[in-house]
Amino acid sequence: MATLLLTNIGQLTTVDAKGSVLEDAAVLIEDGLVAWVGHMAQAPATAHEIDLGGRAVLPGWVDSHSHLIFGGDRAEEFVARMAGQTYAAGGIAVTTSATGQLSDTELAGIVAERRREALAMGTTWMETKTGYGLTLEEETRHSVLGKPLVDSLTFLGAHLVPAGWDAEAYTDLVTGPMLDAVAGNVDFVDVFCERGAFTEDQSRRVLEAAQRKGLATKVHGNQLGPGPGVKLAVEFGSHSVDHVNYLDEEDFKALADSWAGWDASARSGKPGTVATCLPACDLSTRQPLAPGRELLDAGVRIALASNCNPGTSYTSNMNFCVATAVLQMNLSLAEAIEAATYGGALALGVADQVGSIEVGKRADLHVLDAPVAAHLAYRPGMNLTHSVYRAGELVDRLT
Repeated sequence: MATLLLTNIGQLTTVDAKGSVLEDAAVLIEDGLVAWVGHMAQAPATAHEIDLGGRAVLPGWVDSHSHLIFGGDRAEEFVARMAGQTYAAGGIAVTTSATGQLSDTELAGIVAERRREALAMGTTWMETKTGYGLTLEEETRHSVLGKPLVDSLTFLGAHLVPAGWDAEAYTDLVTGPMLDAVAGNVDFVDVFCERGAFTEDQSRRVLEAAQRKGLATKVHGNQLGPGPGVKLAVEFGSHSVDHVNYLDEEDFKALADSWAGWDASARSGKPGTVATCLPACDLSTRQPLAPGRELLDAGVRIALASNCNPGTSYTSNMNFCVATAVLQMNLSLAEAIEAATYGGALALGVADQVGSIEVGKRADLHVLDAPVAAHLAYRPGMNLTHSVYRAGELVDRLT
């Protein structure tokens, strides 16, 4: 049995149901799982120990929304947007063209490098999406390439209606041959329910097709203005609705009601639809920041995610997202950390495996080069990741 004891943890943020924060702590890892958590003075003896020098430790980030499978970038679009041009979803077509020109080896190498970057900054579980293919062949290719490179993979053929296509005919393709081709490789089906993308009726067709396949769903919704995305996500029992920048009272109520069967104190029962906030994207598109504070106050579980993509959020730095949530979204530090760990795990249906430091869960740990976790927001923009453990193994940040 492979055993490792991490000792001399200055502050341990477990993100368990009690919100435990332990001083002078230790964590015992056996065969990649957390075997014991407590105060260092009570730690069991073991031959293999690592002294963390009084540093803070928290769970590895769970990034539940990213788009890593792409070629090229859209820096010119970003510059234009910073100069006042309004964001629209149409820029996706630029990326599909650049991505299609890459070989399998080139594309897989790029995705793997982006995943390594995120891991080096503490992201130990990462979701990503297809959606920069938008043809049967390319979406299938991306699902095959993406599956071994990330922890959760989402089919987003319904990202944009390609030029030259009738919207209804393209929805037929997404819900038929495309979904058939990728179903064995993906964990979720997503749809961009937004003006300039897919209508409510078309989005409903995508979600219904996913249900027939027995696949879990997600929705991009309410990003550019009020819309039906939240309503659809709750109706279909989607794991999450992501962006959620523009919400009305009915949206808040629907999301809150979806959590009626969840016991937050015991973290048991039927999870509702997570509202995933994407603050780095909101800053880049100059949209109002998602109302994370109001969602929490309404009884909605939220997640924070990077939305790493070439058009609106070219970063996988979850430290930055957490700092932004504290400094600009009015979340407490504990709320932001929970949203970026356990909240992301809920949004991906893996909260029984990751997202908190508890006995029996995978030993995914983020060690900060700081004595307390507050430094994430207290020293925004600094590289505070000292080391990362994924399934109990120390990650080599140079590989």
